[in-house]
Amino acid sequence: MPSSRKLPDADLFTSRRPTRPDSFLTAHIDGGARGNPGPAGYGVVIKDQSGRRVAALSEYLGHQTNNFAEYQGFIAALEYALAHGPKALKVISDSELLVRQIKGIYKVKNAVLKDLHARAQELISQLDWFSIDHALREHNREADELANQAMDKGTGRTSERAPRALSPPDSAMRVAQERQEFEGIVRGGVVELLEGQLPEGTRVQLRTKKGTR
Repeated sequence: MPSSRKLPDADLFTSRRPTRPDSFLTAHIDGGARGNPGPAGYGVVIKDQSGRRVAALSEYLGHQTNNFAEYQGFIAALEYALAHGPKALKVISDSELLVRQIKGIYKVKNAVLKDLHARAQELISQLDWFSIDHALREHNREADELANQAMDKGTGRTSERAPRALSPPDSAMRVAQERQEFEGIVRGGVVELLEGQLPEGTRVQLRTKKGTR
């Protein structure tokens, strides 16, 4: 007797076209709320099948939860794919809850998330191909940065944002600029410079000159 068990919706959608098409979009999504709930926002970076960035989406959502923001970013990515094509979308999210709820592994119990989940499933049903995967936050940095920028802008904290992480070459250059070398001696646990003074709060790393006579 055939089983009457209903398959998870995401499985039904992806089973229409199990193999990835030649033309598709990849959306890296992220959402966050400072305080949870608190000032919330999402960020979405969309790339084509060659990895070229084609769109960046972000929005401040007011006082909401992390999960609300994650779903709003997800819905924004789905709506973009349906509006601009191709109707084939791969989603990368660092929210394990969202990914597992969309795949049908976790049930959606929160009333607000139920509405968002239903909206997302409705949009997924209009795609020709869809997949969703979980990734650690370090693999989703662009979307995370956009989400934080949206929260900053919405709360008027843009000027207080920490500078964007520098690439390795620039980081090395910046460290080299911030470090200065001084000559001096250590006497009774106190560093005495031969010339000049150390700025207040300076951290000192001692380097001995080996081989000198």
